[in-house]
Amino acid sequence: MFRKGDLVVYPAHGIGRIDDVQVELVGGKEKRFLVVRIIENDMKIMLPLGNTSNIGIRPLINKEEIHQVFDVLKKREISVVASTWNRRYKEYMDKIRSGSIYDLAEVFRNLYLIQLEKNLSFGEKKMFDMAKSLMVKEIALVAGISESEVEEMVYRLMVEGSAE
Repeated sequence: MFRKGDLVVYPAHGIGRIDDVQVELVGGKEKRFLVVRIIENDMKIMLPLGNTSNIGIRPLINKEEIHQVFDVLKKREISVVASTWNRRYKEYMDKIRSGSIYDLAEVFRNLYLIQLEKNLSFGEKKMFDMAKSLMVKEIALVAGISESEVEEMVYRLMVEGSAE
């Protein structure tokens, strides 16, 4: 599934390129690892190949899926309704860690809508920025346009949607 040179999303760190697939001895057994270099900061990470779905690593979406991400942003309901910030934070982090760009879009949308009503806390703002950054970077890479163009499109969608 994953090959050297592929671009992948690793929710904990962002988008990376697979530099290699290596076999290492762990506890006396051979284990295969993806060697991923994160594009943004050139950090090198070794990820166990058998654990990729649990940590949310996945290939980039394709161009056709960008419209589906925008459809998530257009919806105006807040999908996480836990009463306390601690519970909402956990639900949002679970969505971010899932690796799904649709879940990222949901977190961004929810926090965008909340901030129309009240100021976001420091933690909410940080999570909002993280979701936006990961989503925008992936769409920009897939669409072959700049991150600033994607961010402008996303905010235009949000403003138009909130006027409905």
